[in-house]
Amino acid sequence: MKKSKKLLATLLAATMCAGSLFGCGSGDDTTTEGASGENTSSESTGDDASTGGDATSTNPEAVQNLIASTTGTVTLTVWASEEDQTLTQQLIDLFEAQYPDITFDITLGAQSESTAKDTILVDVEAAADVFAFADDQINELVAAGALQPVSATYTYDVANENVAGSIEAATVNDTLYAYPMTADNGYFMFYDASVFTEEDVQSLESMIEAAQAANKKIAMDISDGWYIYAFFQGAGLELTLNDDGLTNTCTWNAAGGTDVAQAILDLCATGVLVDMGDEDMATAIAEGTVAACVNGTWRAADAEAAWGDNYAACKLPTFNAGGTDYQMSSYSGYKLVGVNPHSDYVGWSMLLAEYLTNYDSQVLRYEQRGLGPANIEAAESDAVQADPAIAALAEQAAYATPQRVGANFWTPAETLGQILASGNPDGTDLQTLLDTAVEGITAPVEE
Repeated sequence: MKKSKKLLATLLAATMCAGSLFGCGSGDDTTTEGASGENTSSESTGDDASTGGDATSTNPEAVQNLIASTTGTVTLTVWASEEDQTLTQQLIDLFEAQYPDITFDITLGAQSESTAKDTILVDVEAAADVFAFADDQINELVAAGALQPVSATYTYDVANENVAGSIEAATVNDTLYAYPMTADNGYFMFYDASVFTEEDVQSLESMIEAAQAANKKIAMDISDGWYIYAFFQGAGLELTLNDDGLTNTCTWNAAGGTDVAQAILDLCATGVLVDMGDEDMATAIAEGTVAACVNGTWRAADAEAAWGDNYAACKLPTFNAGGTDYQMSSYSGYKLVGVNPHSDYVGWSMLLAEYLTNYDSQVLRYEQRGLGPANIEAAESDAVQADPAIAALAEQAAYATPQRVGANFWTPAETLGQILASGNPDGTDLQTLLDTAVEGITAPVEE
């Protein structure tokens, strides 16, 4: 993607001065560090009414109270993905520069957003003070007591300045537990416009015809439960996480389920729609064998490099099952920033989490890394709206749902996808195939 150096410089300047306008937060001393620099209470930023904490209130004195009550060095650890290290360090440096009267010792470590939960849950108290993670991990993190509620805000209104889907993804039982950082962890269709017309990409069947004529392939990781969900959910067959946060309810084997399974079989039998993993897609795009992919923003650069001016993106197409056209669904995904409630500096951790996810930081993250903002104003900027991948993801959002599934979903869904993508080689009755998959998906979780 083309970057504007002038815009980037402007954003850097804006980021450096963003903290001078304090927007909101709790003014109660219990939301700040005590005279020793440590929290005055283990519930110092909780959502009890006595603290005055309110994620939508404004209180310009909150940051000044935090500064005034802090002595000594504020020592924090931040975890960000390997790919986000340079930008995160840049933002940490700018954050420190905003508070020259405070001595900081902030250590940045590398931790994948996709596996953050696994590392954190080994020892919550020893985990980072501030960390990035994928939204599908939030239930387990909350259950483990690893996330500080966003019960008080300092510099911007977290709940109202980010897109509704991201706030939903950051909320558990009506409590906001994290700060939305990106709104681009979902999937859509990107394609070579020299092969497909805008009319072609409305229907998967039409795309297959066009690709066949051009001797090209369409790639989708059908063997991954994250993607095969698009077909069943699109046809109204649901998969939901139960209230226990562990087990699933799944209706993929209900009426119409066999039609969806047969549709997947038929689509793959063309030899045009191919079951392909993420890394293999990158290679196939570069080699020119694949002219369209169901994937996410992380593969957009590969597609743009290969297809040049013909690079295009759109929402997922429809598919036909049992004589009815269904719009393919998808999982929406968000990257969030959380604060460890066991931090010695919960107030400063919350302020830093706000800084890493505010308007300027989200726009800068888009400019440097091409990641779609969750911040409403940032997402509506001309630069973001002109990005084909981000625009396609926004279009697909109307047909997407947050990923909330129990652990027993993945293996049965993967097995089902592999069988269907390979043509059901054993000839298993489709209803039996779906019943077996659903039995595994909804199985109790062994403690």
